Amino acid sequence: MQHKPLSLTQVLICGAAIVTLSMGIRHGFGLWLQPLTQAQGWGRQEFGFAMAIQNLTWGFMGIFAGMLADKFGAFRVITAGALLYGLGLVGMAQAQTPWMFALFTGVIIGTAQAGTTYAVIYGVIGRNVPAERRSWAMGIAAAAGSFGQFLMVPVEGMLISQAGWQNALMYLALATLLIIPLAWGLREPGLNAPGQVQREQTILQSLQEAFKYPSFQLLMAGYFVCGFQVVFIGVHMPSYLKDHGMAPQVASYALALIGLFNVVGTYIAGTMGQKIAKKHILATIYISRSVAITLFLWAPLSPASVYIFSAVMGLLWLSTVPPTNAAVAQIFGVAHLSMLSGFIFFSHQIGSFMGVWLGGYLYDHTGSYDIVWYLAIALGVFAALVNLPVRESPILRSSPQTA
Repeated sequence: MQHKPLSLTQVLICGAAIVTLSMGIRHGFGLWLQPLTQAQGWGRQEFGFAMAIQNLTWGFMGIFAGMLADKFGAFRVITAGALLYGLGLVGMAQAQTPWMFALFTGVIIGTAQAGTTYAVIYGVIGRNVPAERRSWAMGIAAAAGSFGQFLMVPVEGMLISQAGWQNALMYLALATLLIIPLAWGLREPGLNAPGQVQREQTILQSLQEAFKYPSFQLLMAGYFVCGFQVVFIGVHMPSYLKDHGMAPQVASYALALIGLFNVVGTYIAGTMGQKIAKKHILATIYISRSVAITLFLWAPLSPASVYIFSAVMGLLWLSTVPPTNAAVAQIFGVAHLSMLSGFIFFSHQIGSFMGVWLGGYLYDHTGSYDIVWYLAIALGVFAALVNLPVRESPILRSSPQTA
């Protein structure tokens, strides 16, 4: 007997709320860079390295979180992720050495994010939302992550200023526990029951098929660039602005504007993904990012220019997520969607590692972020070009998968 899918409303509300909390907390980590490094006597490279490890761990562990969620359901994976998130934030507050800071902030929080963000949530959406509404639903979930940034970053800035950076992390650790009851709403009864999702491929067969398919490789290359750009900007822009004499609240407002406008951008990208080729959406997003960064660097720096740049980048920020994941589902089906999304996201996080680490490394060695800004521009052009040849039609198999 076939398992009855979860209701669309239930999937969207619970999934969006989980992503709002998980992504909202991580989007504000850049606000801790200066108070934490000054208190501990560390350079920006130590903070940047820990954040780079976090992004790399998030991507790598996302592969396995996706495998487990595909097989056993999202509830257990999300619950474990929420508990690890709280533990990591407590450790981040208490770490006294750079390597302990990298362990908690990098490895533990990175693992937690793998179990509480897009790969796992998108697997639930793929299994429970009809194909004709899938890209739109993924846009809703991605928009929730952006709303979390808009909602949580100002709150985190306020907590740091009023309670201190260590106590602020402890409060956030308590907030992560709210993810557990939300995960209960994503329980999929009988996930392994015959007939729900027929897996006519093993995990190994699915991976061999995907990695031999050129379009999968091109999507991974584009997602690498996405990670490089957004994590460099998200973590280092607050310090870049402060270096140029901007008040601390300008950075908080800028990150909040990115989150607010990305609610719109991701929703539009998800909706458009039902109507036009996803590769064209992705190419447009990447080239637009390069243009926006170029104009930002050319224009005289002021609060107004920062806010305009943040609004434009917000429209483009996570808007790559729905069309990329919807393209993967369209090409390969949903049987192994969380796992394949995890591999695509791992590429994103390798880019994130490079962006956030290079930002700290080159700043410490050159006293400037200029080289990384220019790299972000060049990579945006590259990503636009590599997405254009992507073939989105379902892959032909001798024994087709059914869902």
